[in-house]
Amino acid sequence: MLQGSFVAIVTPMLADGSLDIPSLHHLIDFHIDAGTDGIVIVGTTGESPTVDYDEHRELIKTTVNYVAGRIPVIAGTGANATREAIELTQAAKDLGADACLLVAPYYNKPTQEGLYQHYKAVAEAVNIPQILYNVPGRTGVDLSNETTLRLAEIKNIVGIKDATGSIERATDLIIRAPKDFAIYSGDDATGMALMLIGGKGVISVTANVAPKLMHEMCMAAMSGKTAEACAINAQLFALHQKLFVEANPIPVKWVLNQMGLINTGIRLPLVPLSASNHQSLLNAMKNARISPK
Repeated sequence: MLQGSFVAIVTPMLADGSLDIPSLHHLIDFHIDAGTDGIVIVGTTGESPTVDYDEHRELIKTTVNYVAGRIPVIAGTGANATREAIELTQAAKDLGADACLLVAPYYNKPTQEGLYQHYKAVAEAVNIPQILYNVPGRTGVDLSNETTLRLAEIKNIVGIKDATGSIERATDLIIRAPKDFAIYSGDDATGMALMLIGGKGVISVTANVAPKLMHEMCMAAMSGKTAEACAINAQLFALHQKLFVEANPIPVKWVLNQMGLINTGIRLPLVPLSASNHQSLLNAMKNARISPK
């Protein structure tokens, strides 16, 4: 079972919006050196809605090849069309990803039965470990716990990234899900609490800029070292909040640029962080003891 701090890694881009592969290599080294437990490539934070199919494949291939087995690579392969999700998931398997993360189909608002049939079809078509991803604030659809539990019976559906921020929902899943089905937090602000009650880690935005601390917080929380986990989480909490002061990944890309790790590139319709929010991010960085370059 995959456990720990999994970075929902940004996609570095040059000022013109083109992919910056050398910076992606640098970020991967940064994470491996800091103890990050796995990399999620081409997720929401990786600007998956605005990379095309060839770029999507290139980012997965580049990450798998450069990581070279040092830590697990999870590829974002969700789509609001089932055939497209199958195609992306098969591509990720062929390119050597260790697992896939599939966001609930967005915009077309399927029923719970539609969600079940969608995920079942992908799981049956591609034999690779698959993690469900529920983020109703972005997708406009909520994958219910009952549907999740039905899907948990499918062999290669191995977990869920729950980005609802609801500890009540996560507790219900932890109690009722099969023991080999992992619940991961997709909400940094409540991630520690989820792990203290049995969650297996965080798929994290904060880990982009504070990978060592996120890894240490996850290890402490999952091993029951509550005081240590709380102390680290308190240091990171301003980042958990302020990295969402504008739509993700706008703030986290700005912080990474301030750290000297990536260029300023981001793709429309997203635009760089508003100047009015710079100071609040600088304050959060200071609280986490992250220094601008």
